[in-house]
Amino acid sequence: MTERATTEARPQGLASRLMDSGALTSDWLPAYRAVLRESFVPDVIWPGVGPADGGPVASIDRRTDPDAWFRAVYSDTSLTTQWDDGSHTGPERGNIPTCSNSQPAMVFSMLATLDVQAGSKVLEVGTGTGWNAALLSERAGSENVTTIEFDPENAATARARLDAAGYNPVAVVGDGSQGWAACASYDRVLITASLRDIPADIIRQTRPGGIIVSPYATEYGGEAVVRLTVQEDGSVSGPFVGSSAFMRLRQQRAYRRHVKTYLGGEPWPADGRRATTSLSPEDAAGWLPMFAIGLQTEGMFPYPEKLDGGRYTLWLRDTQVTSWASIDFVPGAEEFEVYQSGPRELWSELTAAHAWWDDRGRPDFERFGLTVSPNGTARAWLDSPEHPVPAVG
Repeated sequence: MTERATTEARPQGLASRLMDSGALTSDWLPAYRAVLRESFVPDVIWPGVGPADGGPVASIDRRTDPDAWFRAVYSDTSLTTQWDDGSHTGPERGNIPTCSNSQPAMVFSMLATLDVQAGSKVLEVGTGTGWNAALLSERAGSENVTTIEFDPENAATARARLDAAGYNPVAVVGDGSQGWAACASYDRVLITASLRDIPADIIRQTRPGGIIVSPYATEYGGEAVVRLTVQEDGSVSGPFVGSSAFMRLRQQRAYRRHVKTYLGGEPWPADGRRATTSLSPEDAAGWLPMFAIGLQTEGMFPYPEKLDGGRYTLWLRDTQVTSWASIDFVPGAEEFEVYQSGPRELWSELTAAHAWWDDRGRPDFERFGLTVSPNGTARAWLDSPEHPVPAVG
């Protein structure tokens, strides 16, 4: 490697880039220096999760290409370390990434949001490779950190890495959605898997005034990190602090029915009612509009079916398997063909949700927030809890 490439493939090169971006703050720099990322990355990795078209992505193996491995480790990118819950083997990507060493900018942004101090009692949900648990142990002391991992193999390898690095947090193999009551109550909770629902057990195990930081994904799509403060009455509330894209907590994964189930065995458009729309599916396709739509809708999810020439069909379906919609996107068109079927008009719900977001100046992630009541009811809001996001449908 050149001298510049060699420098950038070292811890100090990544630290400089993270500090320049604001992700790594000076108070976390000692922990970054003490806990080398390379010590928590396996020999075989897949930088990122591959191109959007799902094409093959070869792994990087430290044993055969150490230079490429170090460049990947000290780049600001996530490193996939497991596919398909461990059932995938081979150098190419699998179907679904199920464990990773997260993007450093996201790691340190979330740690800064968590506001961990020396002596803070911390629960981490999702040990993964163990890097976060080591950073938290360096900051708060191993005796104050509990980390829980559902996958036994990931838990075992993370435990070995933590031991080798000299950290000894309480490491549990179990269901992270249940937290770990034996070490409660916690001052801080860091969840490193995407949630659709904030687990009640975790809220109960966090002291009033404590903070929970977690990726939060809507049913429809889009995701952002939320910073929730636990209230005296057992509710939690707080703002979203920025977009994210994490793997789903295994206990909250969604398993979808094929669109053929919705068509009842009939060829498309089956009993669909035809209409046209001036709202392009492209206007609703980004991570932010998907998030805004998802905060307003319930039990609806999309799937884009790619066609030739940049065309695609956007399918909408409901989780109750009662309703569907299809919208054909054609590049350059000003109107688009829509079919809707079932008691819910899903495209109509989407357009109403998109219009609400558009009418308010297309607010970014950081203007939204979330409150979860003591009985578990979640309510999104815009700018303050006094301005709830409307429910569509």
